[in-house]
Amino acid sequence: MTVFFRFLTIVRVFLRYRLDELIPKQHLPVRARLLLLPCSLFPYSNLSRGERLLRACEELGPIFVKFGQLLSTRPDLVPDDIVAELNYLQDRVTPFANDEFRVIVERALGAPIDSIFSDYEHEPLASASVAQVHAAKLKNGKAVVIKAIRPNIENIIAQDVALLLQLAKLLEKYSDDGRRLRPVEIVEDYRNTIFDELNLQKEAANASQLRRNFANSSLLYVPEVYWEYTRSNVMVMERIYGIPVTNIDELNAQHTNMKKLAERGVEIFFTQVFDHNFFHADMHPGNIFVARTTPELPQYMAVDMAIVGSLTRADQYYLARNLLAMFRRDYRQVAELHVQSGWVPAHARVDEFEAAIRTVCEPIFEKPLKDISFGHVLLNLFRTARRFDMEVQPQLVLLQKTLLNIEGLGRQLYPELDLWTTAHPFLERWLKKRFHPKSLWGELKRYGPEWMEKFPQIPQLIFNSLQQLQNVGELAPELHKAAQQLQARSAQSSRRYWLAGSLLAGAIALAHPWIYQSVCSYLHGLDFTASSILLASLGLIVLLIKKS
Repeated sequence: MTVFFRFLTIVRVFLRYRLDELIPKQHLPVRARLLLLPCSLFPYSNLSRGERLLRACEELGPIFVKFGQLLSTRPDLVPDDIVAELNYLQDRVTPFANDEFRVIVERALGAPIDSIFSDYEHEPLASASVAQVHAAKLKNGKAVVIKAIRPNIENIIAQDVALLLQLAKLLEKYSDDGRRLRPVEIVEDYRNTIFDELNLQKEAANASQLRRNFANSSLLYVPEVYWEYTRSNVMVMERIYGIPVTNIDELNAQHTNMKKLAERGVEIFFTQVFDHNFFHADMHPGNIFVARTTPELPQYMAVDMAIVGSLTRADQYYLARNLLAMFRRDYRQVAELHVQSGWVPAHARVDEFEAAIRTVCEPIFEKPLKDISFGHVLLNLFRTARRFDMEVQPQLVLLQKTLLNIEGLGRQLYPELDLWTTAHPFLERWLKKRFHPKSLWGELKRYGPEWMEKFPQIPQLIFNSLQQLQNVGELAPELHKAAQQLQARSAQSSRRYWLAGSLLAGAIALAHPWIYQSVCSYLHGLDFTASSILLASLGLIVLLIKKS
């Protein structure tokens, strides 16, 4: 029932500000246009369309405020008048009362504000969708900011997430795209993300990690966290004195190199994603400042590390290779990588997928690289992939959102930004470094003890895998017989199984194609370790068959 009343609230706000007028109805299906017809019965608002969207987002709470923040960073997609209004959502959301702020802080720290801080400012320094910030000084004279979570915000967020989850379930059940879009999984991931944002101790830990990552870098400065004054709903950290990144006039007044500033923003993003595998995933303009020193070689300053992201090593690899292949116009490799990574089902026709990608990308790449929007490329590829049952990858959603933020911000700072000029050499270097002997040796040193710990288990795992292999009826008779012979010998000696483990899956390439096809479906039912050992075992069997 609570979710139903929240839905009614959203509909009421939608109608009050006549947000239906912002929807391009000519592109909607007939049924959707019919649903919007009753909106015309409500009075027209005298506010501009940007003001209406701004007030609606503020009134509906943090989830909608964050949606407005994302829109404000895309002047290439959103009209200038709407962007100008939505910029107020970055750090100028209507604040809550100072008395409430003091009560929250004093309860959390267990002492009056005046006993911990001096020069406490009653007016907020910034007010965002989830938290509010006031400036102060510690008793030792260090300038700090005090951040506190808004009161009762958890209930509002819980209602919104519950509503989104219900809508996602309906979409998954009744929409043709429901399974591919995986809306329930996306909403559940977002629920974890938004509730993590309410834990300021987690944000403080993220800030400390990010500060260490860039400790010796001139690219990014992250303020220090004061842990003795940090709790789950209150955080105290070093105050920075930078220029808001959207204050173009002030940046120009200090003769900031805007081209270098935009390029360094892109470099920071790729460094976090690929080198550190720990990226600030909420890099909207309200969280980013520029240092007042070295304007010719500008340094960014970041705050609000509540939302961070990371990728698996496999996703890092496939993402880097996809981006490189795409901008080399190697559409065949893009299609193959999508299938290899599992983003597109294995049954997809690679040649047809390649042709579809070429159709989408060729018109885009006829433009100068500086005029190409990653956002548009992703959007067009997403639409095209519907034909090939490409599912949304939740682990990449946060990354895509961050990339859109970075691109939008970069084009605001320097409209001529050629994102690819910065990204391309970085990705080339990263891929070379990934397979450099020094990197491989580092991996061996890091994971070697774990591998050695598991090594004694390998003979038994191979033995168990060969037992399972007996039940695969599709195997050739001679392969089945060889498996039985190896099982009989396993009780006497395990050395052959150690050899099988070292061969790995590469030996299976020596087999005839029908052998590989006959076991593929069986391997899908095993976990990674078991399937790898089984492939190694099959490789040894094939070698023995060929030798005989």
